[in-house]
Amino acid sequence: MLKGLAITPPILGRIAIGKVIEKDGKRLPQKDDQFTLTSQIQTREGWLPHPLDESLRATQENKLRRIPIRLLFNEPELNLRAEYSLFDRNTARPLCVGDGEQCRRRTREGMQTLPCPGPDGCELAQGGRCKPYARLNVVVGDEDPLGTFIFRTTGFNSIRTLAARLAYFKAVSNNTLACLPLELRLRGKSTRQSHGTPIYYVDITLREGMDLEEALANAQQMALDRHEVGFNQKALDQAARLGFANGDFEEQEEDAAAIVEEFYPHETAISTHASAHWETDLPRNGLEPERLTQKLVAKSQGIRVTQSGSQATG
Repeated sequence: MLKGLAITPPILGRIAIGKVIEKDGKRLPQKDDQFTLTSQIQTREGWLPHPLDESLRATQENKLRRIPIRLLFNEPELNLRAEYSLFDRNTARPLCVGDGEQCRRRTREGMQTLPCPGPDGCELAQGGRCKPYARLNVVVGDEDPLGTFIFRTTGFNSIRTLAARLAYFKAVSNNTLACLPLELRLRGKSTRQSHGTPIYYVDITLREGMDLEEALANAQQMALDRHEVGFNQKALDQAARLGFANGDFEEQEEDAAAIVEEFYPHETAISTHASAHWETDLPRNGLEPERLTQKLVAKSQGIRVTQSGSQATG
């Protein structure tokens, strides 16, 4: 096996709650209030829809907010990988990945393992360059039992909710997480930070119409059926664990450019184009973080900040 190449689950397509659009000569991320299943083929107009997208929409009045899924692995951290990640916005190369204690960083001396204080305490991460970044692999449909769709996010709400759900479902199902009939569900909430407008995040629930007892019985029966035909879930989980560990970074450079464009745009692009559906901690009033801080401090001192950033008394 080639060292340095992360072996990840086969990907059939993407699950997104937004897209990248072109406006005023710039390509900017735009969030949505529904899911979209796409293929892995991207054109100037965006990612081409996957055939499953149309069939799922037909059952939900053309507003896709629930996706029936199963998980590939019993271990939550194999289905959902979440880390602090920093990409070079100019080259789209991954530079540093950490968990808040240790990080793997690409340096002039090669790959190094260093302490990771998290984005707030790291000098390299200043300016919003480093943020939580998660990838969730799920099985959609019955065509390929080992092929997955990938959902990527940098949203705290989605990451925290997905991590909790996976841990809880593993516990209550007696470690048969990969057999549970589940679904991805889009949820909305509003916060003081969003000024009362909704932001959307992703959750994992039982399939619609199923209660917990029914889902657990379904999972136990599926686990028994798999065992009888020789399906080895423990070996599958171990193969995935070794594959992820084989590379320094999960993202390959051929995929990184699209990831940076959608999830790591410059703050100016986000702040001037953020919609009500953008799950972010950045301000929504069109000001960059530095300008916002400057304006608040100036206001407390009785100083007016002009549009150009200069100061005037008054």
